Amino acid sequence: MRSILFLFILFCSVPMHAQGSEEVNVKKTIDEFFEGFHRKDSVAVRKTVTGTIELHTIGKNKEGNESISSVPFGNFLQAIVKIPDSVQFRELLLSYNIQVDGSMAHAWTPYEFWLNDSFSHCGVNSFQLFKEGETWKILSIMDTRRKENCYPMPPRKQD
Repeated sequence: MRSILFLFILFCSVPMHAQGSEEVNVKKTIDEFFEGFHRKDSVAVRKTVTGTIELHTIGKNKEGNESISSVPFGNFLQAIVKIPDSVQFRELLLSYNIQVDGSMAHAWTPYEFWLNDSFSHCGVNSFQLFKEGETWKILSIMDTRRKENCYPMPPRKQD
């Protein structure tokens, strides 16, 4: 009876371990994306995404109404490499909530954005990822942006 119980526990724990390692790999892809972003390295950023990546932002428009905008990925890359060295920026991810099902993953990452050591805005990133072979790639990013009611805490001084 003990050996049957042991085998049952062993087989049940293997999928949970595999799930955990996939979550680690998804997080690694997101971290690599932001490392390249902060270095203004378009080649490093491009390695973390699919060829069909989509970028969307939800926020208030000039009239104060919620709206969604899309940015072509090539325009995003051009914009980050053109940021002058005198401008310092950091997107600080506050936590990761990662879910994986086979070759699909979703990550929810609340963040704060800092510009030249001053709080700029906050929101949440929603990443959709696809596993190409053995590598996780970002398929789409949707984010929210606001200056108040930040999730999960009010703005704080950047580390």
